[in-house]
Amino acid sequence: MKISFIPAFKDNYIWLLTQGKRAFVVDPGDAAPVIARLHADDLTLEGILITHHHADHQGGVGELAARWQVEVYAPGSESIAGCTRPLSGGEQIDVLGQPVEVMAVPGHTLGHLAYVAPGALFCGDTLFGAGCGRLFEGTPAQMSASLDRFAALPDDTRVYCAHEYTEMNLRFALAVEPQNAALLARVERVAALRAAGLPSVPSTLGDERATNPFLRTSAPAVIEAGLQQGAASRDKTDVFAAIRAWRNSF
Repeated sequence: MKISFIPAFKDNYIWLLTQGKRAFVVDPGDAAPVIARLHADDLTLEGILITHHHADHQGGVGELAARWQVEVYAPGSESIAGCTRPLSGGEQIDVLGQPVEVMAVPGHTLGHLAYVAPGALFCGDTLFGAGCGRLFEGTPAQMSASLDRFAALPDDTRVYCAHEYTEMNLRFALAVEPQNAALLARVERVAALRAAGLPSVPSTLGDERATNPFLRTSAPAVIEAGLQQGAASRDKTDVFAAIRAWRNSF
């Protein structure tokens, strides 16, 4: 299975999964660039994976489903137009011959799902390069637990998030951990990629564990930063809540 991206809107990535001429897409918020790419590569769309209900992740489903006979896998607890396969987490589905685990990761939205293929994590707006999504519906405890589920995956798992937010998130991460050598090195790598017009994603979970403050809420420097921002205790959920609130106003 090959994985590539289709840019959409200002900074969205729609992930294209292909096996020969067969295709799936992840979070097609806009149908037009997907249709153009499928036609350009002579691909047949067989399925759509939706992580959550926000319009920039599902807005293109109706038009794509009208052109191709597709299965639409999506959170069953959220309003997803055209959903044919409602999911809640814990299922295993087949995507182009690959087993894909469905993971419930509430926080950004209550029904948010992630899809875990061999060596690949499609995490929507739960985890970003050096950051995480805002808590529009869930609680800090829910999002912290969801990120812990990601952190349990192997280091070499590639992280296919839905937005190009890494440079902005790295600026915040540096405010949290200014002495983190791995973070300083990542800042340079990402700056070079973006200067060359290249995406900063996918990253790996190893990168995120070393540099993403929201996966490092047990690290001493992040705990201290959280306490300085008003964390109620050194507990990782309290630290996460304080760091996330700081990020919201950064």
